[in-house]
Amino acid sequence: MILKKVVIGAALAAMTMTGAVLADNHQPGEGVTVKPARATWDTGFFQEALVARGLETLGYDVEKPKTLVNPIFYKTVTLGDIDYWTNGWFPMHNDQLPNNFDEKAEKIGYVMKAGGLGGYLVSKKDADKYNITSLEDFKRPEVKKAFDTNGDGKADLTACPPGWGCEKIITHHMDVYGLKDAINPVQASYAAGMASAMAGYKNGGPIFFYTWAPNWTIFKLKPGKDVVWINVPEINPTKAQSVAVERMTISGLEGAVSDPVKLGFVASDIQIVANKKFTKQNPAARKFFEVFTLQLADVNEQNTRMNDGEKSAQDIQGHVDEWIAKNQDKWNGWLTEARNAAK
Repeated sequence: MILKKVVIGAALAAMTMTGAVLADNHQPGEGVTVKPARATWDTGFFQEALVARGLETLGYDVEKPKTLVNPIFYKTVTLGDIDYWTNGWFPMHNDQLPNNFDEKAEKIGYVMKAGGLGGYLVSKKDADKYNITSLEDFKRPEVKKAFDTNGDGKADLTACPPGWGCEKIITHHMDVYGLKDAINPVQASYAAGMASAMAGYKNGGPIFFYTWAPNWTIFKLKPGKDVVWINVPEINPTKAQSVAVERMTISGLEGAVSDPVKLGFVASDIQIVANKKFTKQNPAARKFFEVFTLQLADVNEQNTRMNDGEKSAQDIQGHVDEWIAKNQDKWNGWLTEARNAAK
């Protein structure tokens, strides 16, 4: 009798372990093809690759992402031609959403809550030399001349390409602060523009650029040591920014010329945006979107590696492998929550 109980107990234990294994390997996305997009800024490629890996682990067949400018993505996700992306910046992107966005699509979770910091930086040595604390200082002749790299009489600002949310805000700043005759926003490819600006800086020249976090730029140029965050003359929000005016002034920012500092950009929430029909039909994917988060330092580190040359698709997949290995328990927890949502 005792032997019989032992055998039965062992069998039940084996069944329980088998069930656990099956639960761990449950693939709710099996047979479903997913159409992702990603933004044109490569600093967001890492989170796209991580989320795609998560969906693949859940059994989804994830297509190669389409690289889209913001307005085109928001239009296509509402139409259902694209299922999701991980590059929503809100409220910065609010004025790029189509009128039927809330009916057809949704913002889910927080890749980084208030993690999307943006603002203007100036080389510290030149900020000290010319006493630059604000964009207003670029109206002074000696400052314009010092930062004029092409001889047009204006200070050259490495800015954002057309189609980015920051491009519209920089244009707004040039207008409301009366800076059109003082500053020339250079709107070429951001990576190329920053490479040129940094080459000039390494040769002893000044540097003046817009950037955001997460980004490799503030890994390469340390705020407080190499560069400083400067103020806008006053807080004058766009319509999209007006819902979060309090996030346009930041306290305790390392490397800022003042505390608090008026950045002129809202510290945005980075969120996944997805088509509602897709998320309704795929609760496991939606739950993964909801629980997925990243630390700013992790993204900055990966972005720096990309800028140093590790930027191929294979390199990025290697970064994904390494991140998952370092965060295995967290990763497994997200997958478990996603699988449970599909039961």
